Amino acid sequence: MSSERSALWTRYNRATADLDPPFAIVDLDAFDANSGALLARAAGKPLRVPSKSVRVRALIERTLARPGWHGIMAFTLAEAVWLAEHGTADDILVAYPTADRAALRRLASDEKLAAAITIMVDSPEQLDLVPRTDGITVRVCIDLDASWRPLAKVHIGVRRSPVHSPKQAGDLAAAIAARPGFRVVGVMSYEAQIAGLGDAPPGRPVRGALIRAIQARSMPELLARRAAVVAAVSRHAELEFVNGGGTGSVAATAADPAVTEVAAGSGLFGPWLFDGYRNWRPQPAAFFAMSVVRRPNADTATTLGGGWIASGETAPTRQPLPWLPEGLKLIGTEGAGEVQTPLVGPGARGLRVGDRVYFRHSKAGELCEHVNEVHLVQGDRIAETVPTYRGEGRAFL
Repeated sequence: MSSERSALWTRYNRATADLDPPFAIVDLDAFDANSGALLARAAGKPLRVPSKSVRVRALIERTLARPGWHGIMAFTLAEAVWLAEHGTADDILVAYPTADRAALRRLASDEKLAAAITIMVDSPEQLDLVPRTDGITVRVCIDLDASWRPLAKVHIGVRRSPVHSPKQAGDLAAAIAARPGFRVVGVMSYEAQIAGLGDAPPGRPVRGALIRAIQARSMPELLARRAAVVAAVSRHAELEFVNGGGTGSVAATAADPAVTEVAAGSGLFGPWLFDGYRNWRPQPAAFFAMSVVRRPNADTATTLGGGWIASGETAPTRQPLPWLPEGLKLIGTEGAGEVQTPLVGPGARGLRVGDRVYFRHSKAGELCEHVNEVHLVQGDRIAETVPTYRGEGRAFL
């Protein structure tokens, strides 16, 4: 085991000696270092924190307290209403369209909420669900599809908005502007094929070369198209912001003159999917611990639980990564299990029943759906224990 990883394992064990797994920790030194590194990569443009990548109000507020971070990108309208009512932020962009009629009624009937929250649309039909209240204007952001389409039937990126061209964006802005009680204030585009794909996946050099080639051709196309979209929308609206990017593309997206702010959240926790990026890799900051409960043989140590699987395509990249102690790996025929996870590798031979294994989740905020609280570690002590969304009785998706 490297001296650095060995020291981390010892430090985390000392800090959590009075806790029984399963539990989750966030290393505040690593978390704050990642926050600063993201700001540096944004080169002066504001960063908006996507709440789905954190799901702990105390850590969202810690991030927003640092100059350079401003505003939240929420994943549901109900969540945005909850955050606004708690005073977590007064500038909340909902990242996805909503059909939550109860939350829409709250938004459209409360002047303070309507001033703090911006909803996302990619079709005039979504506005049909919003009730109207005299004197209240609902803020709207247009979701631009940022995928790359080099050929008519080739789609590279995630399938989000149907708004892809400048004309489509301009037509939608005009339709919204014609509706009383709505105001277009922003444009958002998430370039998943750049921000969400590691360009150096471990052990897959051919895939890495292909991803880098896609990114090299996709980004220039998006820069030109996004600028044209902003121009088309601006004919019908006075834009307050143009949002883009993600943790994997902060520097590249911030360099786009059309973009006024960048979204970045996963880089705060440093989940293991981001180990596959060349330009910047966040420090691992969030972990969950499981206990070794049996030794089937001299080469295997088995933890109770561990199968905290990430969303997305069903693949090994969605499984957690055993991180501390070093030298552990999952068994290919079993993987991370709901009730037990057998581990092999050089690190397994030195583990005893009762020892902890610290895993890194494949994604960021999904870790917090499994625990009611997160222990914030500083040095070799727990500085504070704070509730997750789940711990506050909130499950928004």
